Amino acid sequence: MTDVRHCPAVLIAAPASGQGKTTVTAALARLHRNQGRKVRVFKCGPDFLDPMILERASGAPVYQLDMWMVGEQESRRLLWDAAGEADLILIEGVMGLFDGTPSSADLARHFGVPVLGVIDGTAMAQTFGALALGLARYEPDLPFAGVLANRVGTLRHAQLLEGSLTEGLRWYGALSRETDIELPSRHLGLVQAGELNDLDLRLDAAAQALASSCQVALPPAVSFAAPSPVACEPLLQGVRIAVARDEAFAFTYGASLDLLRAMGAQLSFFSPIHDSALPEADSLYLPGGYPELHHEALAGNASMLEAIRAHHRAEKPLLAECGGMLYLLNGLTDVEGRRAELVGLLPGEAVMQKRLAALALQAVQLPEGGLRGHTYHHSLSSLEREPIARGVSPNGGRGAEAVYRDGRLTASYVHFYFPSNPAAVAALFAPEAVVGRPVSAEGLLG
Repeated sequence: MTDVRHCPAVLIAAPASGQGKTTVTAALARLHRNQGRKVRVFKCGPDFLDPMILERASGAPVYQLDMWMVGEQESRRLLWDAAGEADLILIEGVMGLFDGTPSSADLARHFGVPVLGVIDGTAMAQTFGALALGLARYEPDLPFAGVLANRVGTLRHAQLLEGSLTEGLRWYGALSRETDIELPSRHLGLVQAGELNDLDLRLDAAAQALASSCQVALPPAVSFAAPSPVACEPLLQGVRIAVARDEAFAFTYGASLDLLRAMGAQLSFFSPIHDSALPEADSLYLPGGYPELHHEALAGNASMLEAIRAHHRAEKPLLAECGGMLYLLNGLTDVEGRRAELVGLLPGEAVMQKRLAALALQAVQLPEGGLRGHTYHHSLSSLEREPIARGVSPNGGRGAEAVYRDGRLTASYVHFYFPSNPAAVAALFAPEAVVGRPVSAEGLLG
């Protein structure tokens, strides 16, 4: 086994959120894919929506990288694996380049991946150069590849922005503000990839626009060291887990599902909206998503509501995260005031808000062991039950999310990252209660 692998790589970052990082990352991925290269894309930090777009753009699975939630060793393993098969690695940053602890800049510096700064050029001329220089020089030891302008107007506008660059900063081109390139969004971020009928047309248009604005070239190769080997025990051998997946429930980490399979679980997917019964399963996983956009359809599927109640009555494991937890409440009310009665396993109500209610990384100490993840939601809920645990944010952000339990049912606003503690996850899904079993500290990454 080779200890070091080499692959061209770049981390796409910006001064702030909303600058168009995903559009640019997707355009780069589709551009190089269309030129016959194998592209692997990663997303910094917790996110479900951006990876859906990036998977369509690259044609390959997209995983998270994060020095806290994913951990240094697991992030290293993911990059090392990708470097063994890809011609190009793209990493989309999170928030602003230096925002958060750890930040996108921290990850770029740690793994030696140069940063491509994306700056929204709307209503900007020579100041573009000052902002670019600040991104490049704010931390002197940060590897920096160059800058790309997003949402430019005319060709003359792009030339002004390029001409403002100093100190040898490289120009990576520009994307226009044409609406056939921009990716639409809603309250949790981008619209899901499956909802955009013209997504491939948008991606190809963005790739073509980028190709016409600059000389397409690969970034320098980055050396990725081999990770320490980690054995995965078959803790869920033969366990059948039904996973909700449709328009209302789609927020799953690829790495989490991979872990369940690696531990021996057999996954089957079903739709709480469209299916009338659960698959044959020992355990049930209800991930997050957009139940508030489909709560009336969910309420109308009475046979599925009863199937989930029957699963719980049979004392089978059930894990519900964020939107999955809302589905288990008595009722969910959308921003227009429309209420729908749902499963009713957790006595309580949730009401959607027009503003963000919580956003934070979360570390939760469960009886099964510690798990890491994040919370991001626009609803407020009231449950008639005391939590068994509360999350703690490493950044001191709004959080302290409650975790509720009723028998083998575990529910929370927290989206858990399963590889942060495989043994604890196995205990949550195992058909037999194993809450008292010792959990190896080696499972908790970071």
